[in-house]
Amino acid sequence: MPQAEGMTKISATANRWDQRRIGITGARGRLGQALTKQLRSRGAIVVGLTHGSISASQGCSEGPQEWVRWQCGAEQSLDNTLKDLDILVLNHGINPHGCQNREAVNAALEVNALSSWRLMERFESVISDGNRSDSKRHAKPRELWINTSEAEIQPALSPAYELSKRLIGQLVSMRWCSRSSEQRSHLRIRKLVLGPFRSQLNPIGVMSADLVADQVIRQVELGLSLIIVTPNPLTYVLMPITELARWIYGQLLRTAPKNDQEPFT
Repeated sequence: MPQAEGMTKISATANRWDQRRIGITGARGRLGQALTKQLRSRGAIVVGLTHGSISASQGCSEGPQEWVRWQCGAEQSLDNTLKDLDILVLNHGINPHGCQNREAVNAALEVNALSSWRLMERFESVISDGNRSDSKRHAKPRELWINTSEAEIQPALSPAYELSKRLIGQLVSMRWCSRSSEQRSHLRIRKLVLGPFRSQLNPIGVMSADLVADQVIRQVELGLSLIIVTPNPLTYVLMPITELARWIYGQLLRTAPKNDQEPFT
């Protein structure tokens, strides 16, 4: 019956988020706030991962229900938090704009790329160590969302920012290529390729963070792994082609690890 099918779809969408624990880095930023609002409205429990003061971040009815403080370079301190998450959203970042000195470049690489890469590794590691012993608690595959920005393939008027986003974008693409079917069954990776939205990093963005968050969640509900939200039509063409080219390149050159090397876990 059509009515029964409609009720089933609504129920499935609601159950996707209900009581799922979702950690968001950069939760105090404009997009982090918008994602938190959207996810909480769908029944999720949001854990805000912040560099700032926790006391100053508490008390907002639309903010994360829980806060955890962390620092770049100390990602292993989050292991106990990560093991209880169903979804980890890597959304933190900085934008040095036109500054290109050594300090600006190092900071952009560390915050935008290297810390996200280490958190990806930590999240995969705690899931692997758990070996699904908590299968009832995490009945669905866990998820990792990485916000890379369309700056990984297009200019963003910020050379250091573009460089760092290209790095994390290519690392995520390489990770897609190297994962086994067993790893994919435990953890699904989604890449968020977002155009310019208004935020502290980009006050002249043409989209609102609320619009971007809504579109991100809608595309997740459609089952997409490559999530694109931008007013630039070229990105919708170039990004899938780029990912396909990276996948082909990675598959052609992929080799088994030598006996004295650790496999990609």
